[in-house]
Amino acid sequence: MMKKIIVVIAISVIVFSIIVIPAITEQFADAKSRKKIHFTETITSSPDPGQGHEGHQLALILSPNEGTLYDGSLTYTASEPVQIVVLHEITSAQVGGQPTWTVDGITVYGLSLINPETNAGSFEFTGAALALYTTNTDPFTVTVSVDGWIRGQPTEVIMQKLEMKKEEPTLLLSRANIPVTIPMHPGLFENGTVHYIITDTNDQTHADLISDKQKWKVELAPPLSDTPNEVLQTVYTFKDGVQGDGIHGYQQEVFSSTPEQTDEYSALHSVVNVSWKIGQAPKILNSVQAIKEADEAGRINLEQTDVVINMPQIIWPEGQMMVKENSTLTDDMSYGGGQILDIDTDEMTVTFIAHRGWGPDGRTVYYIVTDATPSGPAEMMGVTDAPSSANLIAYAAAVDLFQFKNGIKGSGPLGFQPGIAASALGDPNYSPMWRIFVIEWNDPENAKILETKADIDEFKSEGLITVSLARPMNSDHIVNCPFIDPFQ
Repeated sequence: MMKKIIVVIAISVIVFSIIVIPAITEQFADAKSRKKIHFTETITSSPDPGQGHEGHQLALILSPNEGTLYDGSLTYTASEPVQIVVLHEITSAQVGGQPTWTVDGITVYGLSLINPETNAGSFEFTGAALALYTTNTDPFTVTVSVDGWIRGQPTEVIMQKLEMKKEEPTLLLSRANIPVTIPMHPGLFENGTVHYIITDTNDQTHADLISDKQKWKVELAPPLSDTPNEVLQTVYTFKDGVQGDGIHGYQQEVFSSTPEQTDEYSALHSVVNVSWKIGQAPKILNSVQAIKEADEAGRINLEQTDVVINMPQIIWPEGQMMVKENSTLTDDMSYGGGQILDIDTDEMTVTFIAHRGWGPDGRTVYYIVTDATPSGPAEMMGVTDAPSSANLIAYAAAVDLFQFKNGIKGSGPLGFQPGIAASALGDPNYSPMWRIFVIEWNDPENAKILETKADIDEFKSEGLITVSLARPMNSDHIVNCPFIDPFQ
């Protein structure tokens, strides 16, 4: 019995996430043999402690304990394709050549590995433990929902887990997640309406013009000038013609794509100015095709500019960004399930969650998340998938953002301390497009709080941390995280 408890504790230390959440803790205090479990949680995987699985990744959802049996349903969305693992309590005499899982070679579980590997799915399970698994070496992130029952869980083992959880070093910044309301604008796409926000531009004139018009500051981001054409979409702005809600006081802007055109969509737009020729009667042009026809007919002038504007779309003809079901903000809430709290088309505003982190010199920064690539992290965070952004990986238009995958528990997106950015608002190298790096403590038990880019460089030079480019799903990882002033 004691050896089995020791194995359970070892698993709890190695694996990041176990079922210790307030929604079910009170139920575990009840010593009855059958208890209801129901929760949603975002988990980051860690190295699989099982013998023969060295170098693999495991996200433990329901942990094994002697005499425990779980049954119910699982729904999950992961940052990369994963397999479902169900463990079954057996004795060493019952092994008989079947697949097994063990940490120490003494306590052995029968292993059911469910194929195929998928990013998302639902599954009905019965077993002694439940997990998600991949043979890849890099951690993955997954949001899971479990609805079921637990039978025979020993109360004393649960209490040991709770005590160990409390002992883990934690940093929770105050106001780590706060609401920020941003003005929306109406635009046009193929005769339909889009709603979008404007957060950043490489041009000071446009930054001042739009800031004054929308009464919310547009940030200057000079590196956007280096955005490659493979990433840029086109937005047509009107310098004269029919008066309306556009940037210059005339008709609404016309977009060349929406998130429905997944392979084409980007929030970064190259500005083309439209003006009517003398003697022509202006009318509303509500699509790229209508603009091209007017140009071919000699009715308008088109001026290609060097202006790049970050214009993430919130609503488009075929859909909209995800709205988070639970709008209650806490300092330790996960990044999963959406980044938007409310969309108000009457007031033309959208309320995002602003996440707190550190700038390169340790000052506080807040940022929102609008889109990302690859699809796994985008789906997990509940933001728009923008595959073309991967083309920014080698360009100055994307700046480095460092996140932590072990060490001090905290409000960062991977469940550890808040991230550190290589630039902040007002810096000449500030950009809303972030190239994500992950920091791993080589000895997590001796982890410290890092607050500046200089801290990262120093600890890396001393061999205390490993810094590597994040590659979820073996793909380049770029996130559109505009930094904002939430108190303006």
